[in-house]
Amino acid sequence: MESQVGERVIALDFLRGLAVAGMVMVVSPGSWVMTYGALQHAPWMGWTPADLVFPTFLYCVGMAIGLTVPRLKPAERQSGGLALKVARRTALLVLLGLFLNALPTFDLAHLRIPGILQRIGLCYALATAIAVLTARTGEDGRLRINLTAAAIAATVLLAGYWALLALVPTPGFGAGRLDSHGALPAFIDRQVFGVAHLWSLGVTEGVGVTYDPEGLLSTFPATVNVLVGVIIARLVAGSAQRGGSKLAPALTLGVALIIVGLALDPLMPINKRIWTPSFALLSSGISTVAFVGLAQLSRAPRGLDVGFVFKVLGGNAILAFVLSQLLSVFGAMAIFPGANATPQALGFVLMQKVIADPYLASLACAVLVLGLITAILIPLHRRGIHLRL
Repeated sequence: MESQVGERVIALDFLRGLAVAGMVMVVSPGSWVMTYGALQHAPWMGWTPADLVFPTFLYCVGMAIGLTVPRLKPAERQSGGLALKVARRTALLVLLGLFLNALPTFDLAHLRIPGILQRIGLCYALATAIAVLTARTGEDGRLRINLTAAAIAATVLLAGYWALLALVPTPGFGAGRLDSHGALPAFIDRQVFGVAHLWSLGVTEGVGVTYDPEGLLSTFPATVNVLVGVIIARLVAGSAQRGGSKLAPALTLGVALIIVGLALDPLMPINKRIWTPSFALLSSGISTVAFVGLAQLSRAPRGLDVGFVFKVLGGNAILAFVLSQLLSVFGAMAIFPGANATPQALGFVLMQKVIADPYLASLACAVLVLGLITAILIPLHRRGIHLRL
């Protein structure tokens, strides 16, 4: 079993690292205008590869939960220590997210309250509670993920969210609105947080800031991506214990989720900004198929060498995320005091001197930032230093 667990951890690191690499490439172009479509988020409806980055992070959180719960004893389920650990990790993620949002001015009057780390923290807490409280006791006296309960919880979250979007009228707009102004999640965020504390780029033309892509209500369907990760971790472990293929059930479920997500698009359009049920299913399925592919890579000859960069990034995903944010905020000021530009923007000017195609020059800037972050993390990785919250 040790080798089986190790294999899954390596594949999980690869997947997490792939998500980190995707995140850096998306947020670090030399020019936001001169950026290839695959590295841009869909403006509202639809999806692009860039839209799959964050769901993959959440999926990896779920897989980590799925690997951790079987190590627990039933007595730990009722212990205050476990609840305190989950609460501490959630609080640290939320506080770190708020701190990064506040940089560099710490203008609390316009501090964005929702955010990526905040959502990860909330989804982690909810999914962990579901996984632990519904877990069964195995023959070895350890907890086992209850697949049925996890699947039911995911279904309830998606069905409930669908019902809210389709049936509950948004005050002043009516029911079934899925636009950036009238959608129920957008309305709730404006009421709960206030417009001044939402994402400054969450704009509806002619209105102003109206929504946040990491809002409150859409955190519930985003938790489904975490639960699918939990389920896949259990499926892979369970099939291995029965002597079957460890990846076949995961691949089957992943393909099924993709098909269902695409099939639901005409009924409930795929939309990352409000995390529609179709998007949750599609992105969970793609994350699963990617995990299967990377698991195959991890066991291939020289697979670990090929995936080395992913393992480095995946082993320090939080630190890589923080570095990407700090580089954007402080990098240029550190290199050129008083410069009102990011390292990417300054790099874009330099790259255009050697690369004629502005889109390719913009992409090269993102690649350089990714290389810089990887170079910073490699010495830590070799020393076994990994930031964990």
